[in-house]
Amino acid sequence: MKKTFLVLLLFICISSPLHAAQSTITDAEGYACMGADKSRRQTEQQALSEAKRNAVEKTLTYIKSETTVKDFQFEKDVIGAYANAAIKIVQELEKGWYKDASSGDCYRLRIKAEVTPDEKAMQKISEGKNVNEDPSAPLTVQVWTGKKEYRQGEKIKVYIRGNKPFYARILYKDAGGNIVQLLPNPFKKDNYFNGGVIYELPSGNDRFDLEVSPPFGREDVILYASTAQLGDLRLDTRGEVYQVKTEAKDIGINTRGVKISQTADNRTKSAAEFFEEKTVVTTGR
Repeated sequence: MKKTFLVLLLFICISSPLHAAQSTITDAEGYACMGADKSRRQTEQQALSEAKRNAVEKTLTYIKSETTVKDFQFEKDVIGAYANAAIKIVQELEKGWYKDASSGDCYRLRIKAEVTPDEKAMQKISEGKNVNEDPSAPLTVQVWTGKKEYRQGEKIKVYIRGNKPFYARILYKDAGGNIVQLLPNPFKKDNYFNGGVIYELPSGNDRFDLEVSPPFGREDVILYASTAQLGDLRLDTRGEVYQVKTEAKDIGINTRGVKISQTADNRTKSAAEFFEEKTVVTTGR
């Protein structure tokens, strides 16, 4: 079936740089009390700073517990990269003032934060070790097609492979600015993939072809992946795929609202690994 939104290419190269899009998402909280030396604004800022510090600490604890590494230098390098991480608030989950019997007016804040490791450190790690196939490394997902340019009527197959089990969302932005979700779609709800396995799109229950048709030009493909289920977007069914109704500026943030839950053995996960990749493909007559 012909579609006006074509095609995916996230890299012809089978290798994908780990540092480009890897991060960890976690919930964290912080609190502070006014005392005699702080204003309400200063108290709120102190609570926020504590929440960010706690987000980094939880991430480091997660990395140490979830990453079973035989190469201890590699483990040390990864932890070092996260020790110098950047922190971005994805969502304020709770916040408010309360009275403490001994400390007076206090402020508590709980956030969902994205902790992104130091880029240069992760670049060095990716150059020294084949992280794309190592399940002990932070999550990385490879996506590729056969070439960078496609002509009208050609059909494209997309392939993805992660170094460990992951959930994925694949979005496509056509030359006209329309954004659709190719995966999951109305006929393939399951977006969970095993690590080390190459998956093909479309295939199985997919009921669409990625056939090149107008409008032509630059086409963006965005992959989001996580070790936990991804946050929700507003979607409308458009035949065999979904039309994305969430505003473009909010798609990344909403997707990062990952749903951290208990593991099969009832252990509560403290964080989830996250990976994002984007590429450009050119279409024409």
